[in-house]
Amino acid sequence: MNRTWTVFKYELINTISRRSFILTLILVPLVPALILGVINILGDHQTQAIQELFIPDTKISNNEGYVDQAGLIQSLPEWLPKDRLAPYPDEDSARLAMDEGKITAFYIIPENYIETGDVRYIRTDFNPVTGFEQSEMLNQVLRFNLLGGEGELYQKYQKTMTFEFVNLKSEVLERDQDNPLTFYLPYGVTLLFYIIVLTTSSLMLNSVSKEKENRVVEILMSSLMPTQLFTGKIIALGIAGLLQMVVWFGSGFIIMRLGGTTLNIPANLQLPPSLLLWSILFFLLGYGMYGGLMAGIGAIVPNLREASQASYVIIIPVIIPMLMIGSTINDPNGMLATAISIFPLTAPVAMITRLSTGIIPLWQPILAAFLLLGTVILVIRSVAGLFRSQILLTGQKFNIIIFFRALLGKV
Repeated sequence: MNRTWTVFKYELINTISRRSFILTLILVPLVPALILGVINILGDHQTQAIQELFIPDTKISNNEGYVDQAGLIQSLPEWLPKDRLAPYPDEDSARLAMDEGKITAFYIIPENYIETGDVRYIRTDFNPVTGFEQSEMLNQVLRFNLLGGEGELYQKYQKTMTFEFVNLKSEVLERDQDNPLTFYLPYGVTLLFYIIVLTTSSLMLNSVSKEKENRVVEILMSSLMPTQLFTGKIIALGIAGLLQMVVWFGSGFIIMRLGGTTLNIPANLQLPPSLLLWSILFFLLGYGMYGGLMAGIGAIVPNLREASQASYVIIIPVIIPMLMIGSTINDPNGMLATAISIFPLTAPVAMITRLSTGIIPLWQPILAAFLLLGTVILVIRSVAGLFRSQILLTGQKFNIIIFFRALLGKV
């Protein structure tokens, strides 16, 4: 046990103290946080900067007038500043007021406005910033009057309509499929989880292969048992990967909560807090399975180059959910998405995709976790059998048949 602890401490300290590990641990959550900060700064100062660029003299009056030939404007809303929009009986009086500097521009609402929707906008110059801003003001005034001048009715009209899409078949709340975040948020979570599981599992492969290639394993075998070496490595590297995942995912949740308003993320698109707990569980199980298989490859091949080539055979199942991520996000409760999220070899990545898209039946992630746990136990027991002196000290060219026979204890 003491020797296992020694291997554990060495691998853990050696991994988390690497400059590359520390930089990725910090930079991955730091970069989106900085981007969000820049968006906030620009959002606060963008209007002021535009005004300074296009409107050097802010003391110039923005008061305007209107000539209502259609007789639509009966009253002005209370929220409109006083004298901001002044009525004039005809075009000549409006032009005179503009020449005297009382107004900067005026509108002519023709008699056939209801049929055409056309309004004439007259001013001495054209400013692309204030021009569009002021025309929107008149547009709101016209809407206010067309709704009978009722403030409450106008506020309800202005409020964006929200929809709740309910699928009666599955009886779960669905997300707005027209919002691009409906796809990109689950895609980003899945991609991040995929990278963490794969890179952490690859650490196990690199560690074992390098020690065999450098013949360090020959020295280690003289002072500890092969199973002690395997146990210490897989636990240490798993904790390092878990630390990375908790920091990245935790930072992601904080950034989304703090930046939800800035990024205009609707409440129904926010990732549920329970996703972090499920991510920890499926990371540990996914790493246990793929990290164990990577360790088995590292134990049986003679060098790192052949180990890297052989690892492609192992990672094919974990790539499948990434290839099917579009259909999984669009139909998370479909038969195909459900099947690959429960099948142990594809479950870690596929289940996280489904959990990040919305509500799924609770029994499915629980069933997937139990099936994955059973697979992890079988893999760990089989790979532990590969950590024998006669295998670690020799090594041979990788052969997929020999590898699976070795897992079954027939080599």
